[in-house]
Amino acid sequence: MKNQRTFTVVIQRDEDGYYVGTVPALPGCHTQAKTLDTLMKRMREAVALCLESEGGASHPLELVGVQQISL
Repeated sequence: MKNQRTFTVVIQRDEDGYYVGTVPALPGCHTQAKTLDTLMKRMREAVALCLESEGGASHPLELVGVQQISL
């Protein structure tokens, strides 16, 4: 049995209403979908592909929080 790894997914919504997911620990690992359920399914697939292409390497990052600023 493989060791399970956990990745943080940052989710945003674009101007067309699509959800866009990005994994900061895996540069270039992102996908999009119309629903959150579909996005998370696609994120699992994207993470698996990113790990496969990187030989399992990731850049460990700890999510500290999300802030907004107004200018």
